[in-house]
Amino acid sequence: MFPDPERHSVKICGITAPQQAAVLFALGADAVGINLWPKSKRHMPLEVAVSGLQNVAAKNALVAVLVNPDDALLDATLSSGLFQALQLHGDETPADVERVMQRGVSVIKALQVRDAASLAQIGDYPCDSILLDAYNPGTYGGGGHAFPWELAVRAKEMFPTKHILLSGGLTPENVKQAVQQTQPIAVDVASGVESMPGSKDLLLVAKFIAEAREGWGEVRS
Repeated sequence: MFPDPERHSVKICGITAPQQAAVLFALGADAVGINLWPKSKRHMPLEVAVSGLQNVAAKNALVAVLVNPDDALLDATLSSGLFQALQLHGDETPADVERVMQRGVSVIKALQVRDAASLAQIGDYPCDSILLDAYNPGTYGGGGHAFPWELAVRAKEMFPTKHILLSGGLTPENVKQAVQQTQPIAVDVASGVESMPGSKDLLLVAKFIAEAREGWGEVRS
């Protein structure tokens, strides 16, 4: 399952070529995010994912990234059988999340963090896993912006039963410090390890994973 509350994880998000997924897992990624939002520059159509990721999905954790999905896309995503979790990255309400969870799927709700006051909404959502991203009005993630990491620490203190995933502006240069400071269950990166939107720089990915593991005090593999 992803995220696994018993271990720390690194998620690499937003590939556009299915063949890159296997390479990312070989480098040590714990999950790969597939962005199914058509307006994203990292969009992968579901039919492309289905045709190209069946073998990878059989042994690895794929996460579907969705933004305010309509019923047709949600139904197709769930029926594909590819994904261990759905990451809802739009304006979904707690009731929306509850309806998706009732279909037997693990849900990660992404929330934009603007200030300490914006943390209160975490408690409204029924899912265990909350991804904290930078406040970036008009967009839904992937902008490469960070937010004050002390707010992630505050979130963990306020909601100790939630599994906090850290995103927003993470790079190989800062992820170790971010992990040391916030101790999230997982980190999530898209633009911070790219040569261009949707294409991951494998050297940056390897460094990112190693630095994150060092931040958690884990042995580099």
